[in-house]
Amino acid sequence: YCRVRVPEGLLKDLLPGPVTLVMERSEELNKDLNPFTPLVGIRIPDHAFMQDLAQMFEGPLALTSANLSSQASSLNVEEFQDLWPQLSLVIDGGQIGDGQSPECRLGSTVVDLSVPGKFGIIRPGCALESTTAILQQKYGLLPSHASYL
Repeated sequence: YCRVRVPEGLLKDLLPGPVTLVMERSEELNKDLNPFTPLVGIRIPDHAFMQDLAQMFEGPLALTSANLSSQASSLNVEEFQDLWPQLSLVIDGGQIGDGQSPECRLGSTVVDLSVPGKFGIIRPGCALESTTAILQQKYGLLPSHASYL
């Protein structure tokens, strides 16, 4: 679904986890998903329910967050009840995170890896420090000028 231009070890260091990796989309990706950009975000959550759901469907799932853009992330289904009437389906996979630490509400750290040798932080999210440390120290990637940093 995307063109991977980073070492396999980098993927294994960040996924599964609270990180979304943005890469160049491949021709195999349905053209109706993200039709106005050549990029796609890939995320493998470290959440057993989501991994089981993807296995049941035998492939990736195209999902959005259960909150409005720029609002804090929802940690359980009750927190986005106001959106239920607009949704076709709501599945309760249980609480996300510990619910106590503010980092739980920051969402995933979104990293643009579409430019070889560089990375850009699109959204700092909950794993910013650990993610940038891995990208810079272990893999020698440089922050791009468009980066959040």
